Amino acid sequence: MTIRVTSAVFEEGEPIPTRYTCSGVDISPPLEWNNLPENTESLAIIVEDPDAPGGLWTHWIIYNLPGDAMSLPEHVMGREKLDNGAEQGLNDFGRVGYGGPCPPNGTHRYFYKIYALDMKLEMPPLIKRDQLLGALKGHILDEGQLMGVYTR
Repeated sequence: MTIRVTSAVFEEGEPIPTRYTCSGVDISPPLEWNNLPENTESLAIIVEDPDAPGGLWTHWIIYNLPGDAMSLPEHVMGREKLDNGAEQGLNDFGRVGYGGPCPPNGTHRYFYKIYALDMKLEMPPLIKRDQLLGALKGHILDEGQLMGVYTR
């Protein structure tokens, strides 16, 4: 993993501000990344919680971000298709777009994973995590991640 993922609102391993959780406004945090491979055609991001009581919980699926994109602003709207051509799938809350950290109790880790791809994905709308991961196979040029924590 050589893509470096950062956020202006939390550092690696640090708490995610309440604003970006179900206890706050529940909007996506701003994200930045760098060191993409030259031939990146598109990007995909998955945000997930491996500490959820029932196993891995997906908080966000966004794909077909332009290959030259270097950031996402705060509060990406929960729409299937965005103005920049990106598409969003269904999170495990059953909604399109971002669903912030919302652990039932204790401290959970949240991984913001980005994938640089050698192609734009041809996927139906409202895909789930497993569908996206299947489509990524053989097309990942590089990846990176940012991990934050949240306690309730």
